[in-house]
Amino acid sequence: MPYQPTSETSDRFLSTLEQLLAIRASELDEALDQAADLVACALGADKVDAFLYEPSSESLVAGGTSRTPMGRKQHAIGMDRLPLANGGRAVEVFQTGRSRLTGRADQDPHELLGITEGLGIRSLMCARLGVDSEARGVLAAASTTPDLWTEDDLHFVEAAARWVGMVAVRAELVERLAEQAEEQGRRAAADELIAILAHDLRNHIAPIRGRLQLMQRWATRQGQETVLRHVEEVGKGIDRLGNLISDLLDSTRLERGLFTLDPRPTDLITLTREVGAAMETTADRIEVTSSVSELTALADPDRLRQALENVLVNALKFSPDSAAVTVQLNQESRADGAWALIAVTDRGPGIPQELRRRLFDRFATGPDSQGLGLGLYLARRVVDSHGGTLTVESSANSGATFTFALPICGVST
Repeated sequence: MPYQPTSETSDRFLSTLEQLLAIRASELDEALDQAADLVACALGADKVDAFLYEPSSESLVAGGTSRTPMGRKQHAIGMDRLPLANGGRAVEVFQTGRSRLTGRADQDPHELLGITEGLGIRSLMCARLGVDSEARGVLAAASTTPDLWTEDDLHFVEAAARWVGMVAVRAELVERLAEQAEEQGRRAAADELIAILAHDLRNHIAPIRGRLQLMQRWATRQGQETVLRHVEEVGKGIDRLGNLISDLLDSTRLERGLFTLDPRPTDLITLTREVGAAMETTADRIEVTSSVSELTALADPDRLRQALENVLVNALKFSPDSAAVTVQLNQESRADGAWALIAVTDRGPGIPQELRRRLFDRFATGPDSQGLGLGLYLARRVVDSHGGTLTVESSANSGATFTFALPICGVST
């Protein structure tokens, strides 16, 4: 005969709900395990599960299970994961939001055999778990005893499901905050290490440059052409290393909010042609064209030069040696005024889909990249600092186009 809840039972239910909100676990699974234990104890259940919906597998997964013999058996036989496609009453409750109570699950043709035969469940209660009508999962209580629970018990499970939903939201928030704090700590430590390393490297480079200058003057006086060529090549290598160190320092300044600009009216056409010409060994591969005769923006020419060089280096790196990289300058009228556009197009293999989402992230590198992944990150942040945008369009085997868009404002032409 089904038991009738006494005042003592009602008090126990109320106490259980209070204890649910007192859970302080900082990890979601641990919080749900504690919640399942509390509900199982209040109901005298052989097992209570807090199933959460997992979109990636379209399944209900037992994020929390009471630590009971049946709970352990459920995990052993794989019934802690319920694909929606397999049906069953727990899935039905999740999809419809209608709670369910049965004392004879073994007589239900729509129940999963793993529930009735694998676990021997007879009494089963399920209520949808969620907050503010958002379906997050199912709270399910089970027992091998037939006809164990009543409608009053189901009402308790429904209330518990709402409270467990709040526990889950709170635990997820704590997890996210902890992860963010840990990530911020790692970034701060990494930035500090990068800054120290870059400053130390810069200090070591200065005397090396001095020695090279002495060797260059000696080789010139002595007419040692071979030595002079070697010294010049070493000097280029030192310059590249110096640029890398500058990028590292700039990346830490950006992360710390110490990045500064010196904006002034800048002729973008002249600047772009100078950047192409300065890349002397590859100048013949860079074709600069403009659809306008004048294009001036309020910008920091040194920072903008740095951004453009980084994008051009990237374009040249991935283009075939025989293919040119084109730079097209244009002006565009928008609702908020005139904008300058600089489009850099390469003839490379295109950007893999999986890389596009993080292409402008710091230290983002592709499978064949040999750099540190700072060039495009710095380029976008420089353009962002000017109130502009740097975007990319790419398709397989047809190259990529990086477009600088800079507002033309406060400039008298």
